This record gives sequence, C-alpha cells and structure tokens, in this order.
Amino acid sequence: MIDTLLPRVRGRLTPKAPLGPQTWFRVGGPAELLFRPADADDLAHLLECWPSEMPRTIIGAASNLIIRDGGVPGLVIRLGGGFGGIEIEPDGLIAGAAMLDVNLAEHAAEAGLTGLEFMSGIPGSVGGAIAMNAGAYGGEVSQVLDWIELVTSDGDLLRLGAKELHLSYRHSELPLGGVVVAARFRGEPGDPAAIAERMAHIKLSRERTQPVRARTGGSTFQNPPDMKAWELIEAAGCRGLTIGRAQVSEKHCNFLLNLGDCTAAELEHLGEEVRRRVRETSGVTLEWEIKRIGRPV
Repeated sequence: MIDTLLPRVRGRLTPKAPLGPQTWFRVGGPAELLFRPADADDLAHLLECWPSEMPRTIIGAASNLIIRDGGVPGLVIRLGGGFGGIEIEPDGLIAGAAMLDVNLAEHAAEAGLTGLEFMSGIPGSVGGAIAMNAGAYGGEVSQVLDWIELVTSDGDLLRLGAKELHLSYRHSELPLGGVVVAARFRGEPGDPAAIAERMAHIKLSRERTQPVRARTGGSTFQNPPDMKAWELIEAAGCRGLTIGRAQVSEKHCNFLLNLGDCTAAELEHLGEEVRRRVRETSGVTLEWEIKRIGRPV
C-alpha cells in the first residue's frame, strides 16, 4: 500500500476513497489514496516526501470534472475547510483555494467591493477557477487576480503574480504539480445595492438558461474563437442526444447530464459523439472544457 510509504500527517489519508459522490456528475471510481491536508504546511510536508515517480492529481470542488470509472491512480489531493478562509482588505480579498467562487463573490458584495460579481456565476472553487482562468457573464479570473500562493511539487511555498501565470482563455501556466492554496483578488468600492442587483441578475440568468439542479458539470466544451459552442452543438442536431443514461441538456446543449445511474464512460462517449457530429457539420473541432481524469474500466 502506498500510504505505508508516507510520513505522518495531520490531515486525512484515505485509501480507496470513493470520488464519484464528491463530483457534480456523481460518477467515477475511487482514488487509490485521497489526501485532505490540514493546512499548507501539512500539504507541503507530504509533497516533499511523495515519490516523484508516483502520480498525483489535484481536484477542487469537482464541478467541472469527469472521473473515469476505473478511478484515479496514485495520490489525489483535495483541499478542505482549512483552505476556505477569507480576509477582507480595502481594495480586495484574500481567499483560500477551497472557497467556492459564489461565496467569494458574496463576501465581496458584503464588503461593498465590486468587480467580482461574475464569480457568482462560476461553479466550483477558487483554486479550480485559477487553474482554468474561469469566466462567466463578461468577466474572467485574469481581470481581477493579483497573486496566488501555492505549494510546489517539492513542498515549497511560493507566491506568484498573476502575470507569471500567463493566463489566457480557459488556461493558466501553473507550475507542474503545484497546488494553489490561496489567492488575492482585486475589488473596487461600489454601491451595495447595484452589486446585489448584478448578482441577482446572474443567479436568475443561470436558473433560466442552465440545468443548475441536475447532475451536471459546467460548460462541456470551450467556445471556439468568435463562436458559441452551444450554437454549433444545436446546429449539429445534438440537443437532447442520449447515450445510455447520459444526455445533452435540452435546456442548454453545452451541458451534459447524468440522468441517473450514468457511467463516466457514457458521459465521455456522448461528449465525443457531439464533437464528431459538430466536426462533420461545421468543420470545427470542439475542445473539452470539462477535465477528464483517471482510468477507464
């Protein structure tokens, strides 16, 4: 067992930990070893000792993630409550990487800081939003991020400015194997009523246009330049397309749904069938936005 090779830690190490129930899709196999560190020092201690030849994977809120049915080999790291803190400053906020994006936006609103309202429309956590430079409703992380703190693959704590991450559309250049543990976001003093109105509008828009109460993830595919993925998917006749218990949402066809007892393989097969049909009808190859990790059965 790989857990017997590791040092004593203050967090939780769980062999063969089920991961599917922790994802928004509710599918997927177990982690060979799941680690929930107590804090950044605990995380650094384990990473310093983790054998370099052994795989390691970081997951966040698992809102934009398909874990394959065979599970994830090696070490899976998931940050918990010890990484969910918030510190309010006059012109911004410092948030732990495990904080949900919507909670970050709410803290900013309570502090009378504007510019972060769009985060309330992004499913998932701060760490994941940074890793993919998430965006919604006209904003993206690159516009408001000042710096991040991360634990490197060697167990060192490092602070990097936003420019050092070379953020681009749904992409960031984080150091390989590094784990984001905290970040600072800029905000500007604003009218609390206007901030609340903007966030209410985003919430209503999401509920009207996205399957927010279904077993789903975020947007399945990236938008190609000057195009909308959902328009290409609809034009290819994929709205409502079903494979097994996986379905392209009728409400927003850039979302996949688990209709119940779905497998990760069915979701991934459905996504690839959508890509094939879009490519045939438009000549455009859609790129996955949802991350897919682990081994098939």
